[in-house]
Formats: sequence, C-alpha cells, structure tokens
Amino acid sequence: MAGQITGRDAVLAALNNGERIEMVLVDREKDTAEIRRLCQEQHIPLEEGSTNDLWRMSADGFTDALALVGRIPSGTLEEVLSRGGTVWFFDGVTYSTNLGFAIRTAEVSGADAVVLNVPKTHEERRTIRRSSMRADRFIPVVYSTTEAILTAVKSHGMRLIAVEDVGTHGPWDEDLTGDVMLVVGAEKEGISQEVLDAADACVLLPMDGFVPSYNLQVAVSVVALEALRQRNLTRVG
Repeated sequence: MAGQITGRDAVLAALNNGERIEMVLVDREKDTAEIRRLCQEQHIPLEEGSTNDLWRMSADGFTDALALVGRIPSGTLEEVLSRGGTVWFFDGVTYSTNLGFAIRTAEVSGADAVVLNVPKTHEERRTIRRSSMRADRFIPVVYSTTEAILTAVKSHGMRLIAVEDVGTHGPWDEDLTGDVMLVVGAEKEGISQEVLDAADACVLLPMDGFVPSYNLQVAVSVVALEALRQRNLTRVG
C-alpha cells in the first residue's frame, strides 16, 4: 500500500538511510540540490512540480519534497498483478474525464494499480492525466485486453470482485483485502458479461431513489474507501 514521506528533511533522512523509495517529487522553485544528487546516485526517479502541486499532494500542507513508498508506479500487466494487492479494472469505461477521476480515487485510496481494456489516443490520455491531477505519475495505469486481464488474474490467483447492480450483497459484506481486482463498468453498459462470468463475487451499492444508477465516481469511491477501511483493520489487527 502506498505511503508518503513528507518534507525535505524527512526525504533526505530516508535517502541517506537507504530506505526503499520508489519516486521523489520536488518543488522546481526550491533548492533541492542534495535530494536531486542522492536520487541520481541511487537511480530513484525524480519528478518536478510547482509549489501548488506539492501543496496539493502533501499529506500535511506546504512542503518542498515528497517521496513515494510502498508502491512501484509503473509496470506491465504481468508485473503489476504479480505484486498483488488491490488492483482496479475499469471495464469498457470510455469517457476520459471519468477515467481520470477514477484513477485519482484509486491512487488516493492506496490501490496498487489500475488496468483498462479500452485503447486511448495520445490526446485522450492527456485528458485522463489532467482530470486525475496527474495521479498516473504515482500508480501504474496499464492498457490491455479483457482476455489478457482475465487470464493474468487467474494465473496470479487474484480474486475478481465485480461491482454491479446484479450483485448479491454490499461491499462491506465482502472481503476486499489481500490480492484482489475490483471491477466497475461504464455507466450505460455496465460490466461485460464475460467479466461477470469470471468474477468470484459481485457486490452492489444500495439505491433508494428514482434514478437507478450512481455516477461511476460514486461507485469507485464507495468501494475504494471500504477496501481501504478493511485493509486498515487488517493491519491494526
């Protein structure tokens, strides 16, 4: 599960102590020469951002350096599934802005990767990046096919949990910890039958209004927070 080391002094201490750091983000307007030098020596990817960018990313407000720990922010489909953890699969979701919001939610809730089965043009990927607050810098976003994704899930022993209105119980009644792939579909079409047939469980969100559908971001947010709650309870226990 991803975590953050916040502040120049804390990041420098982690680098000097040889802690496992996957990426460092520094304020391009501040003096971070020593951090840059250590990252180069240790072959740690380094990103630059504005003061406002780091303020938004920081867990405790203004800072000039942040470090990502606990999640490798890149990888192929096989690599990210072999690492295990919580992976989101956005099945057939085509609207780029929706995808960006969903990727941001997956990242901030501590997921380990996102997989997509809809090809995107360069311009569409730019839209996804912008609407995600560029969260794709910090979490793997993998484009593949439904067949390849389902094959890889099975080969790596991950549980496939669908979120759909044909579900039989709420997400709080399903174990969302361990190595799990959580699936949501496009708002109109929903999850494809092929993926539903492959699912180990199908959960649903209760609805009590006239319009019988939540926005995609709502479904992702509810299940993402429940998965995070369960993981936190497991760590405490």
